[in-house]
Amino acid sequence: MAKQKYYVVWEGFEPGIYNSWQECKKYITNYPQAKYKSFKSLVEAKEAFNMGYFGFKKEEGQINPTYLNEIDFNSIAVDAACSGNPGKMEYQGVVTKTKQVLFKKGPFQQGTNNIGEFLALVHALALVKQKKYNISIYSDSKIAISWVKQKKCKTKLKQNAKNEKLFELIQRAENWLKLNSFSTPILKWETKKWGEIPADFGRK
Repeated sequence: MAKQKYYVVWEGFEPGIYNSWQECKKYITNYPQAKYKSFKSLVEAKEAFNMGYFGFKKEEGQINPTYLNEIDFNSIAVDAACSGNPGKMEYQGVVTKTKQVLFKKGPFQQGTNNIGEFLALVHALALVKQKKYNISIYSDSKIAISWVKQKKCKTKLKQNAKNEKLFELIQRAENWLKLNSFSTPILKWETKKWGEIPADFGRK
């Protein structure tokens, strides 16, 4: 008789702990870069799930701990995805350690990756200020970080009927930056050292 196993899904359609492979499989099949693993006991599974994927890999020694020690896990990570340039665009922000989605917007009919990265950063800044979180924000986009510091989305995309709603969001974001002060650290995610940012959409 096969021994009971427990399956942790850190990243999938429904993150959680499952007591059968068939159930686990439902939530990882066709999910880009799904993160999951089986465990012999429920206690082990719960500990691994609570650590988050990066924390568990660090414990296993599968990710260079020197690099992981450089990451501020008390943070939000943001990213954007765009099909074409311009094209359909969406953005999101997640808890860096667990990849729990905090916000997700889009898809917008016509946008660019840089616009999405900019809007994601401002969205995260507004969320941090509203909730009074004492945390950092990661982005892998030097351009978006620069735009936020300049309080201006310097896109070359021209406004038209297809992207009217997106430009309304850009205006709101710029106004928020001009009207609000913040001390939240905006940090550059070092993709070459740490791998893809936790907010990555996995479509490369």
